[in-house]
Amino acid sequence: MLALKLGPIALPVAPLLWLAALWCAHALATRLARRGGGGDIGAAAAGRAVWRSALLGLVGARLAFIASAHRAYVDAPLLMLDIRDGGWSPVAGVAVALTAAAWHGWRAQALRHPLTSGFAAGGAVWLALAALTGQHQREPLPALALADLRGAAVDLAEAARGAPAVVNLWATWCAPCRTEMPLLAAAQQRAPGVRFLFVNQGEPAATVQRYLQQQPFALATVLLDEASALGPRVGSGGLPTTLFYDAQGRLVARHMGLLSSASLAARLAELGAH
Repeated sequence: MLALKLGPIALPVAPLLWLAALWCAHALATRLARRGGGGDIGAAAAGRAVWRSALLGLVGARLAFIASAHRAYVDAPLLMLDIRDGGWSPVAGVAVALTAAAWHGWRAQALRHPLTSGFAAGGAVWLALAALTGQHQREPLPALALADLRGAAVDLAEAARGAPAVVNLWATWCAPCRTEMPLLAAAQQRAPGVRFLFVNQGEPAATVQRYLQQQPFALATVLLDEASALGPRVGSGGLPTTLFYDAQGRLVARHMGLLSSASLAARLAELGAH
């Protein structure tokens, strides 16, 4: 599952899992601190330690990603502040958060057990929810009957077979889709070994063709999914959604929302493209 659909709103699942894990860590740490004799003061201190550690972890995760993709930010440094691109280093973030929690525990012995137990419980909750929602499953690209702009039938899995693939779900009415389209079109030129499949959701060929004719870029492979069947198949209810598959057709990474040049480059690197 990539997104949770609430009426017209699609919320990315990954941040929700982290928030659930953090809430659990906070709840248990404050409860144990209160029961350990610290009372409300001890519980408040434990709660502050959890939030500060989590915030430092968030900053660390972002900075680590920026450091790894710094070339992509040279021309537009303000994009470093745009966290919508999903540019995070989870390993670095967790390491920073746990280091900060250990520092709080070192300074105040009464917080050691609450923080240790709280973060352990938060980690367990995250692992359980990630497994439940399939966050780390490497699902194959679904075999789905689509059509090209001429109306010819195309099987999605066959269209990507034998090469790494980037599958972008988009629509002409979607503003973020239109914003990231030139970025994806340029990447398609730089990475000829990767197949870029632009799967339009729910629109007729005439609408898509009219839009593409007005653009200064060309897309190699545009497919039509007039029934909008691909989104539910890959667990996404929002646009744009971009999926990254290896040459064996297994899911490597996924992103819901606007891509930046840095986040796109990082995911293409996971496919072995440069």
